[in-house]
Amino acid sequence: MHTFGIRTLTDLTVRVARRKMWWANIPGLGRTGARQIEAFFAQNAALTERARDLVVLPSRQEVVPCEIFTPPQEVDGSQGTFRGPKHTCTLNANNDYEAVQAWLSLHESASTLRAYRKETERLILWAVLERGRALSSLTVEDAVAYRAFLRRPSPTTRWVGLPKPRTSPEWRPFSGPLSARSVAYAMSVIGALYRWLMEQGYLLANPFSGIKVRGASKGRVVDVSHVFTLGEWGIVRAIADGLEWSYGWQALAAQRLRFILDFAYSTGLRASELVGLTLRSITTDGNDDHWLQFVGKGSKPGKVALPPLARSALDRYLLQRDLPVTRTQWNLTTPLIGSLEKSSSTNITATRLLNVIKRFFSLAADEMTNEHPTLAEKLQQATTHWLRHTHATHALAMGAELITVRDNLRHSSISTTSAYLHGDDAKRSKQMGDAFGIKK
Repeated sequence: MHTFGIRTLTDLTVRVARRKMWWANIPGLGRTGARQIEAFFAQNAALTERARDLVVLPSRQEVVPCEIFTPPQEVDGSQGTFRGPKHTCTLNANNDYEAVQAWLSLHESASTLRAYRKETERLILWAVLERGRALSSLTVEDAVAYRAFLRRPSPTTRWVGLPKPRTSPEWRPFSGPLSARSVAYAMSVIGALYRWLMEQGYLLANPFSGIKVRGASKGRVVDVSHVFTLGEWGIVRAIADGLEWSYGWQALAAQRLRFILDFAYSTGLRASELVGLTLRSITTDGNDDHWLQFVGKGSKPGKVALPPLARSALDRYLLQRDLPVTRTQWNLTTPLIGSLEKSSSTNITATRLLNVIKRFFSLAADEMTNEHPTLAEKLQQATTHWLRHTHATHALAMGAELITVRDNLRHSSISTTSAYLHGDDAKRSKQMGDAFGIKK
């Protein structure tokens, strides 16, 4: 925890008290270790109180995560300009932060909660630090200004920085300017928040109503450049095979990484879906075909084919974890992607999965810098979602039908899946040349 920015009992006290899953982003801790720490606090209440007395609250000008941000009372929303009458409000919230937390608590999906918290946190900090206003006092002019701010957060030294743990003094809400599409998403989240607060009688007006974002696509856009070619994927997979002896990785970490690569690539699952899988997710139908069944994006039930590459990778990974391969001997609650302890019954979070993948891609990029600079540049940008894009592109290139890939990716529209169809430029040029050649 020291390397994560938690260096004192005071730091740990703040972390535990203000976040329900405070341990989720701390590598190597896990639920069991977290419960032991919480039990220690419960048994040593006096010590905990003394630690809390040492907490230093941030000044108004510091940009810090909302769980440790304490705005002055005049801008905390307790007396917001557009607050509704308390006797007609269905919320017990006394200020804007409490009202926002009530809205966030409605969302059970971890990924949705994380995304919505990010957008509301950015707005709260900007409103107080840049406009000197509470959320419940923002005007339409403020909303327009916030749209411009999202396109280019400034001053950059205050708002923009490299990704850091939330406990780090170098943490910043932004890693750079937002694209038009990201700005539109942020405005839609904030608009949903304000509409809900109006429905509960907490607010009388929504200053973000009707705010448009120029350049934002109305339809869903798939960035098909986020794909590894078959040759590039072969190189990436070869590097993964040598992690222990060539790069000094721990055997269990390397084995898990190879399983993640093969399983994600062959199934096309999202990161949030991968980390939620257990052995119970694997089913077999009357034709002896294997499937994965789970709850996917938007809490919708998902069903994905489990091809031989995925099954082989799983069998190998189970053996490496000292777990049985035979279904009748399975503990169905065992996560498919576990922590690094053998026979582990603890899964990892989507954030941890991303960190594992990014660590490997960064290593592979360094290896390819001189020999294959184009691939190295891709690897520096790649995330877990690139595996989903690569899965779809390769499936179509190897003859899978468009409808089949659409169903496996669970796209609502086949036009979205069609974005993964890549033509052969040389073949296209030749065929068009043959069709419209100069007659001799």
